[in-house]
Amino acid sequence: MRMPASERLGSDIKRVEQELMTAKTAAVKPSGLTVPQYAALLMLGENPGISAAALARLCLVTPQTMTTILQNLVALGLIERTPHPWHRNVLETQLTEKGQAAFDQADERAAAVERRLAAEFTDEERKLLRSLLGRCSKVLTEQHP
Repeated sequence: MRMPASERLGSDIKRVEQELMTAKTAAVKPSGLTVPQYAALLMLGENPGISAAALARLCLVTPQTMTTILQNLVALGLIERTPHPWHRNVLETQLTEKGQAAFDQADERAAAVERRLAAEFTDEERKLLRSLLGRCSKVLTEQHP
């Protein structure tokens, strides 16, 4: 049976995701970052020394995509990658001073987007929205026979 477009939740979720990305792109652009670069710097700031593979998982991108993001951040002088002291095949990634400054500038504006979005909801509504989105994620990632 055919499902009308007006009943498809995926369209609503995709529209809001695209609108959020557009707002964040505008927010971080003055700092010279893209949203994926900003996300990587955000996660690096919270997880200093993290491996590229772990960073890719946190940023919800493929390892190949993260490799490109990290190469670009190194080229911009925003991060440095050094061999792990115990695991020679693992590179630790750290923000440089320049990277921290770019992140701080971008984060001030990106956090304002997040605050504006959160302000539209009461505490209870935000909790409910997170719960509903969690259920969406669960049903879409469950294995079906």
